[in-house]
Amino acid sequence: MKLSQFGYKLPEELIAQHPVENRDESRLMVLHKKTGEIEHKMFKDVIDYFDEKDVFVMNDTKVFPARLYGNKEKTGARIEVFLLRELNPTTKLWDVLVDPARKIRIGNKLYFGEDESLVAEVIDNTTSRGRTLRFLYDGTYEEFRKKLRELGETPLPKELGREVEPEDEERYQTIYASNEGAVAAPVAGLHFSKHLLKRMEIKGIDVTSVTMHIGLGTFSPVEVEDLSKHKMDSEQAFISQETCNIVNKAIDEKRNICAVGTTTMRSLESAVSSDGHLNTFDGWTNKFIFPEYEFSIANAMITNFHNPKSTLMMQAAAFAGYDFLKKAYDVAMKEKYRFSTYGDAMLIID
Repeated sequence: MKLSQFGYKLPEELIAQHPVENRDESRLMVLHKKTGEIEHKMFKDVIDYFDEKDVFVMNDTKVFPARLYGNKEKTGARIEVFLLRELNPTTKLWDVLVDPARKIRIGNKLYFGEDESLVAEVIDNTTSRGRTLRFLYDGTYEEFRKKLRELGETPLPKELGREVEPEDEERYQTIYASNEGAVAAPVAGLHFSKHLLKRMEIKGIDVTSVTMHIGLGTFSPVEVEDLSKHKMDSEQAFISQETCNIVNKAIDEKRNICAVGTTTMRSLESAVSSDGHLNTFDGWTNKFIFPEYEFSIANAMITNFHNPKSTLMMQAAAFAGYDFLKKAYDVAMKEKYRFSTYGDAMLIID
């Protein structure tokens, strides 16, 4: 498939600036793959499409405050540093993105915080905006990480076009987030409330989790027209034996398995055994899913309405079918669904 096939004009007013007041009261578009039917519901109605012993798989990664602002030595220029990945805890080496990148060269030093107690030295270039930084901090590793959290802010996507607000710290995080390491939220999971999870438990729906620390791979733009030539940046994922047991039992019993979000789906598809079951996983995956693709584990998927030409939209198209997804997006724009990070949700089922 071609990159241009995923382009569409997204009206700016449909990009959700803020989350709805109650997490589970986003709108929900339900796509029935077998019949081509499209329904309009509230997110809390998602429970109506699943039965006892069906399984929901969530991504329990936790977003850390990855966006820092520092000042360049001598000039004092304000530089944004977006933390991507810790390379070495002992030497405090990190992969980051910097902006404006043209001002930042190897050997430059950046100072953070009013007391400038945290300093970083640029030791390598990785991509056009990418740099490797060595942080210098007079304290233990735990104190250093605490300092990063103090100075960092919630890494809201730039497309929202607004400053971070106090509510973002809580709302740009799933309520079940537990393993810190992501620089972007698994947004399909933002719609789940404690009340909805309780209702699922009462109905007997099983909930389990994988961990995928969302990094550059998920939100990097695709820059090649031929999608088969796009290389995803690797992201770290973990799947436990307990999750495998729950998922594999559901497969054997022909239950529904719903992947909550594209990162959950990519984690599952990165760990498929030769007989179509789920294996444990502890490593890095650069799995890129686009049409045509044969899915092995989940037969249902929850996802948001994604930006044009994004890898997230491509994966949703692979699951729903390209033509069906394009139709759904046209309907969503006509019906004024909210798009992007804080937007509404879509459930794709057979």
